Amino acid sequence: MHAATAQQLDHAAVRAAAERIAGGVRPVTVAPAAEAGVWYALEYLQHTGSFKARGARNFLAAHHEAGALPAAGVTIASGGNAGLACAWASRALAVPATVFLPARAPRVKVERLRGYGADVRLVGDRYADALAACEEFAAESGALSSHAYDHPLIAAGAGTLLEEIRAALPGLDTVVVAVEPENCRALNAALAAGRVVDVAVESVAADSLGATRVSADALAAAQQENVTSVLVSDTEITAARRALWEEHRIVVEAGAATALAALRGAAQPLGDRVAVILCGANTDPRDLAEGAEQSRTAAV
Repeated sequence: MHAATAQQLDHAAVRAAAERIAGGVRPVTVAPAAEAGVWYALEYLQHTGSFKARGARNFLAAHHEAGALPAAGVTIASGGNAGLACAWASRALAVPATVFLPARAPRVKVERLRGYGADVRLVGDRYADALAACEEFAAESGALSSHAYDHPLIAAGAGTLLEEIRAALPGLDTVVVAVEPENCRALNAALAAGRVVDVAVESVAADSLGATRVSADALAAAQQENVTSVLVSDTEITAARRALWEEHRIVVEAGAATALAALRGAAQPLGDRVAVILCGANTDPRDLAEGAEQSRTAAV
């Protein structure tokens, strides 16, 4: 097994990832929200528009250091953002990237992927369909198989975001992240079952939060006393996304608004110092305007 793949997911791995990707990703910007004690972590400003750039950079850099990048390049299945991050990181190393997406992936993500030089293949209706095709391609071509989330190097890279938020906001009480739509509840269902389970997915945020199952590592991390699983409705997600635009002129995809939706719907304060992660900039602003117009028409 290559050193690049023989990894454990722990705090030491996150620190190693931070050193490996330093200078290659943008440090997170934090900004105060309108609510007292609430800060926004503006990770939608990251390269490729999401935190996924951190994991992709760490994954490919580690394999590059180990001499484990095959001539066939790298392949990944994604709802869009992980594929964008993989293609971006691959381009920096002049490595071919083949990205599998569900056929209904947002056009803006498909176009950006092709702009990064990726070979884009649209398969099936769900992330799981794209993943199966990606695994078959990797076996046949010899391409290095990456993953949207279920790999220690990918997860360690993602973990660097929390380290930066904690450094920027001393005394932080709560971080709101990984909130799920009611009908894309892979983590919530796994916590309820006590094991990884498959779930159906159907939500306005399904393109980025539509995994049918979580990783065992994610479940283990969430099975701690200081972690709470929260679900939000599509109506709440849409309202939070629109509020970000109307109050701050921030345009993000639906998946990026789930954390704010959870904060807006919380029955009680989440602490004196709270960070809400806003992550996911790969969207078409026109659908936000259309949604707002539909709401105004309905109100009349």
